[in-house]
Amino acid sequence: MSANPASATTDEPSGSGSRIPKVPFWAQIVAGLVLGVLLGWLARSQDVQWLYTTLDKVGHIFVQLLKLAVAPLVFFAILVSITNLRKVNNAARLAGRTVLWFMITSLIAVAIGLAIGLITNPGSGTGLTPKDGELPEHAGSWLDFLTGIVPENVITPFTELNVLQIVFMAAVAGIAALQLGEKAQPILTLSEAILELLQKALWWVIRLAPLGTVGLIGYAIADYGWDLIGKYATFTADVYIGCALVMFGVYPLLLATVAKVSPLQFFKGAWPAIQLAFVSRSSVGTMPVTQQVTERLGVPKEYASFAVPFGATTKMDGCAAIYPALAAIFIAQIFDVQLGVGDYILIAFVSVIGSAATAGLTGATVMLTLTLSTLGLPLEGVGLLMAIDPILDMMRTATNVAGQALIPVIVAAREKILDHDAYNSASASPIDAEVRDTEPERVPVAA
Repeated sequence: MSANPASATTDEPSGSGSRIPKVPFWAQIVAGLVLGVLLGWLARSQDVQWLYTTLDKVGHIFVQLLKLAVAPLVFFAILVSITNLRKVNNAARLAGRTVLWFMITSLIAVAIGLAIGLITNPGSGTGLTPKDGELPEHAGSWLDFLTGIVPENVITPFTELNVLQIVFMAAVAGIAALQLGEKAQPILTLSEAILELLQKALWWVIRLAPLGTVGLIGYAIADYGWDLIGKYATFTADVYIGCALVMFGVYPLLLATVAKVSPLQFFKGAWPAIQLAFVSRSSVGTMPVTQQVTERLGVPKEYASFAVPFGATTKMDGCAAIYPALAAIFIAQIFDVQLGVGDYILIAFVSVIGSAATAGLTGATVMLTLTLSTLGLPLEGVGLLMAIDPILDMMRTATNVAGQALIPVIVAAREKILDHDAYNSASASPIDAEVRDTEPERVPVAA
């Protein structure tokens, strides 16, 4: 770790001139949000076509850069994480507890989503009708979900970005490597090197997040406008309130009562990953940051390197629990379909079991279509929510990533392997620290 920036400044020779202070990454993100809103409003209100196109392209390129690393990153992260379990005592117990807490928190999240939906009736008074919906290009079903886990070949999942199939292949490869023992060591060494290379390249993309924020937020405002958002005001508020209740209500309660650690300290340490998730709308794209903040919160690296990649593809309290619960109620009200107690139980079941269908990518369309098809609701309802999806996806993904950092902390604390000193001192932004670590160390020059 490099020296503190403050001390580095005092070590500089006199007369070298003052350096321009670095703007913290969180401030860059906030500036990007503000600038994006202003430019989006300007493009829409003044009908500035070139600005509209520029915002679209900037946001699109940023998301594409994130997606470029998704397939190989997921494969090698899962493979390495499984093999790293051999370095952890009670690995099977840790993995089982991790999955159990994934399910518990998902069940709590979907219950909150259902409660908010039943109280607020988000589909009433919107002015939307069934004819406003349209069938999605791709729909999920349980048959597709189950049969789609196993790929037909090893190439297609990477070219078509089928994350669930990539996870399956990586898990098989990781388990096989464990069985082979020392014979697989050269492959594991290569895999670890490739993973570090991918994460380093992804850090460069992450540094572009403030610019990507300008494009993504600006395009959303310019394309959809405040009028459209107004039609979905109740539903949008429900999603944000539901996610906020889970992230700032349920999670702190679990940290204080189950893990017996400071909730405020958790958010201080995890905030860099949460803010990046809000902007990028990709759990997988945020995964290197999530893993780093998790380790800085005192979770052993060997366990974090399993729990975080696994969570980035399966742990989705925002996209797979709160959102489909609210969306099902919203769509049922638009199409005048009455839901019963059995339907609500089905929503909970789909949310807890089928969350891997979201696969850590931007958007939650596959999970929503899976929920609707299970309930027998019209899939045209997906089209009603597509326009507002980018606005919703920011808060959903931030909630996802917060949960992905939370569970390893809870499990590590319960298993008494959490480094409490590291947890209580975690505060630095991993992005700013990463940049400092890559800079050459300046050697003081004698006067």
